Amino acid sequence: MAAPLPNTQQAMRRRNLSLVLHAVAAHGPLSRAAVAARVGLTRAAVSTLVDELIRDGLLVELGPSRPGTVGRPGSALQLNECGPAGLGAEIGVDHLAVCAMDLAGRIRARTELVSANRDRSPAPVLTQLAGLVRQVAAEAELGGLRPVGLAVAVPGLVARDSSLVVRAPNLGWEGVDIGPELRAALPGLPVTVDNEANLGALAELWRGGHDPAPRDFVHVSAEIGIGAAVVLDGQLLRGTHGFAGELGHVPVRPEGPECACGGRGCLEQYAGEEAVLRASGLSPEEAAARHPGPGGRIAVLAVRAAGGDQLARRALRGAGSALGIALAGAVNLLDPEKVVLGGALTPLAPWLLPALERELGRRLTDPARPGSGVVTVSRLGPDGPLLGAASSVVQAVLDDPAGFRHPAGAGEPAGIRGSDA
Repeated sequence: MAAPLPNTQQAMRRRNLSLVLHAVAAHGPLSRAAVAARVGLTRAAVSTLVDELIRDGLLVELGPSRPGTVGRPGSALQLNECGPAGLGAEIGVDHLAVCAMDLAGRIRARTELVSANRDRSPAPVLTQLAGLVRQVAAEAELGGLRPVGLAVAVPGLVARDSSLVVRAPNLGWEGVDIGPELRAALPGLPVTVDNEANLGALAELWRGGHDPAPRDFVHVSAEIGIGAAVVLDGQLLRGTHGFAGELGHVPVRPEGPECACGGRGCLEQYAGEEAVLRASGLSPEEAAARHPGPGGRIAVLAVRAAGGDQLARRALRGAGSALGIALAGAVNLLDPEKVVLGGALTPLAPWLLPALERELGRRLTDPARPGSGVVTVSRLGPDGPLLGAASSVVQAVLDDPAGFRHPAGAGEPAGIRGSDA
């Protein structure tokens, strides 16, 4: 997301450009008069701002709006379908994925590759990913879009305001800065990197389809491990080092088995994908062989549970109970409006939720708040991190459109100024 602008006349103009663009994005198509009414600026000021946004390739005029109304109709404005695009990428344990999103949040190009990335050297993974990004960027350009940035979701700790993956245990990576290699392979394209749970939470905030959208929530997701992100008042809580949300390493049974993090009885040992597979009588390797590809092992669990397999259902009840214990602490500490189950947890929600909600209900400090009223299931499913990555670039354009001028516009380079982490 764009950094706050200083209080100068130029900064005020840039903020007003953002106000206008956000209004059209949220409520368009709109006439200039309707935009002025929504943002609280004069029609003359809005007209000048709209002209600038049209010139910079961010808005287009569709022709007269609201025919049949009293007075001369104005031209309807909408986001340019051939304007800037955000590229999102995801490095998963068993796949790579890339997509291009236009300003309206539509996916205009996408590709995915099954790839066994666990314990694989970062260099070939990044080379493969760069090739997929170039492929999707070319498809987007053929569709008239202009890619202006790439955001990458990774299943690990990413140092704040950097592209350094401090630790991604399920990939086997430590101290890997993935930014330089991607920037070298994709010259001129700004690259940002973030934890997959963080980007999944931002997708939930911006694209989750909730009515009304929660502004305070804990987003829980899973692949091999368990990740979480906290959104408070519409803002992602990152923590001092950028590591906030490591729910998977909250101890739920301190006397439990040793975890890779060095602790004992962590949530991941009970609700992580591999732990649940083993508890259901399946080895992770066997599950992957039965259903290869992204989400395949989860699909095996879901099919077994849906078919009445009691061992699978018992394993999922245990995972739900462990999740409830860990989340009760988070809910009591932060008092969020909702807990959102996302990522690979969504297909398993029917069997996780009863035990999870029961455990929450027993442990919440607010006696008037039942556990069943706290948890909701994401509609985005496993796509959340990828959509959040692309959305973060699109959101940066909406937040500071002056930083993304068309090369034919006011002479400034396209790209994410000040966010090339």
